[in-house]
Amino acid sequence: MDSIRTANFNYFIGTKVGTCTIMKELGRGAMGVVYTAYQGSLKRLVAIKILPKEFVSDVLSPERFRQEAETAAYLTHPNIVPIYEIGETDDFYYIIMQLVRGKSLGIILSNMKKHPVPSKRIMPFKDSIKLIINVLDALGFAHREGTIHQDIKPDNILIEEKTKRAMITDFGIARLSRGENLPVKRGVVVGTPIYMAPEQAAGKETDGRADIYSVGVLLFLMVAGGLPVRPETGTQTVIRKITNPDSFFLKRPSQVNPNINPEMEMIIFKAIASHPDLRFQNCQEFIDALKKYYINYISNQETWF
Repeated sequence: MDSIRTANFNYFIGTKVGTCTIMKELGRGAMGVVYTAYQGSLKRLVAIKILPKEFVSDVLSPERFRQEAETAAYLTHPNIVPIYEIGETDDFYYIIMQLVRGKSLGIILSNMKKHPVPSKRIMPFKDSIKLIINVLDALGFAHREGTIHQDIKPDNILIEEKTKRAMITDFGIARLSRGENLPVKRGVVVGTPIYMAPEQAAGKETDGRADIYSVGVLLFLMVAGGLPVRPETGTQTVIRKITNPDSFFLKRPSQVNPNINPEMEMIIFKAIASHPDLRFQNCQEFIDALKKYYINYISNQETWF
C-alpha cells in the first residue's frame, strides 16, 4: 500500500467541499495533503488540507487531525496561519485555512543552495534574524496559551511573498496544557528527528523549551547554510539524541560558515543545549538575545522591532 506521501490523489481535483472547489495540489507531508481551493461564497482562494480516510491510523487519526485544526484556530496571531473550517466528506477529513501566498522556508532554503553565486547560497543574517523572531513571537504566544508545537522545521514555516512575514502552520502533534492530549502508541516518537529536542526524542513530557531547541537548529541551518550531521536514518538520529545528544552536530557553526562570529555562535549553542535547563527558558529571552545581536552587529539605526 502506498503511503500518504506517494499515493496518487489527482482524483480529488474538482471535488466540492462545501462552497470550495479543490483546484491543485500544493504539497504533502506525513499528516496530510494540501491543495489550493476556490471558495465561491466569498470569491477567494483558500488552502485545504485533507486526510484521506484510507490512511487513518493510530498516528494519523481523525482526533489528531481535529486537534490540529482546533489548536491553530484557538491561536489568533499574525505569525500563525488562520483556520476557517473543519469537517469531513465520505472520503476524507479536511481543514480549510488561509492560503499563504508564498513558499515554505524549506523550499526557499533549498532554492538558495542552488544559486550559482556561492555567497547567495546562505540567507543574510539580517533576514534570518527577522524570520526567527517572527517564529519565536508566535511560539511565545502559543506557549502562553498552553500549546507546544513540537514540530518546528522549515517545511512548517510559510513565508509571505510580499511582506516576507513568517507564518507557522501544522499543529498536528502539538502538546496542550489545556484539555486532554491524544495518546501516542508506546514506542512511537512523533516529530522530525533532526529538529527534535532530546527530551522529546526520549518520549518525556515537553514544554516550550523543546520548541526553542527546534528554533535553535533552524537558526543554525539558516546562518550556516547547512547542518553538519551524520547521514543517519530517523531512527538512528532519535537514538543518538537520547543516548548522546552532544554528539549530534559534527562541527561548530563557525566551522561551517566562518562569517558566524562568537556572539552568534553562543546564541545558537544556548538554544540547542542538550538539557532544557541550559537553553533560553522562554521565547522572549531568545528574542532579546537576537535583538541585542542585531543592534550590535548588523544595524543600530534600524528599529523594525
